[in-house]
Amino acid sequence: MRGSGLKRSCYQHRSQTRLPGFGIYPGVFPQDKFLLVQALQKAGHVVGMTGDGVNDAPALRQADVGIAVASETDVAKAAASLVLTRTGLGEIVMAIEGSRRIFQRMQNFVLTMISMKLSTPIFFALGVILVGKFVLTPLQIVILMLLGNFVTMSVSMDRVASSPQPDRWVIRPLMAAGAGLAILSLLPNGGIYWVAMNVLQLGVAQTQTLLFFWLVISAGQAVLYVTRGRGFFWEPPYPGRWHLVATLLDVSVVTLLATQGWLMAPISPTLVAGTLLLALAFLFGADVLKIVLLPRRAS
Repeated sequence: MRGSGLKRSCYQHRSQTRLPGFGIYPGVFPQDKFLLVQALQKAGHVVGMTGDGVNDAPALRQADVGIAVASETDVAKAAASLVLTRTGLGEIVMAIEGSRRIFQRMQNFVLTMISMKLSTPIFFALGVILVGKFVLTPLQIVILMLLGNFVTMSVSMDRVASSPQPDRWVIRPLMAAGAGLAILSLLPNGGIYWVAMNVLQLGVAQTQTLLFFWLVISAGQAVLYVTRGRGFFWEPPYPGRWHLVATLLDVSVVTLLATQGWLMAPISPTLVAGTLLLALAFLFGADVLKIVLLPRRAS
């Protein structure tokens, strides 16, 4: 059966069964399977292909996801991108849902890194250029990086919702949302420094401690909860257990360092509590901005 005859057979079947998006192609040859996969891909579909013989190998290789069933030949298994180890096709659903959750974690991680890497280093550079001082000590910068990386690793075990549609990397909205969150982060960063120096009349060392505490709570925590999903941060899926444990440890450690004066100048618990409230307000504002810049997925 040639390609043109294959297309005519498809149209006739669709008109007879009246099932949109559904078609049966009887009596096809191995080349026809390959052409079918290729035609569907050219039409913009993400194509999955299953088979159990040597003649299915070209189509399995061409498909976006070639699926080899448990009893398939070695040639077909080598051509496929997914090999089922159990009989039946039910494992395909689990594989699709699992891969889409992995994709969402990767996308959330990228958005988090964009917002963090555009805000904090730029703030450090602006502090040196505009004020002529380091806004944090070198030791505080190292601790900030360690605490931030510790919490960010919990993203790999966070709860996420699998997309109802096939996912694709769309970088422009991610860059826009990340840049917007970074710009929003710079405003309170500079505001806290100015208030600490000119209103609260704190010394340089205490100002650095206050900024250190703020950056850990805002850039290291608030941004992380904003970027972990497309909806509002209080909506499901809720944060995973290890994500919450990492947050609790992170906040506890930085609070002890700041209030007890370990490795830095101490600040009062009142300032710590006020900074936590400000971080909560920042969390709501940043979440609204994310919703505007990064639309929700279609359900």
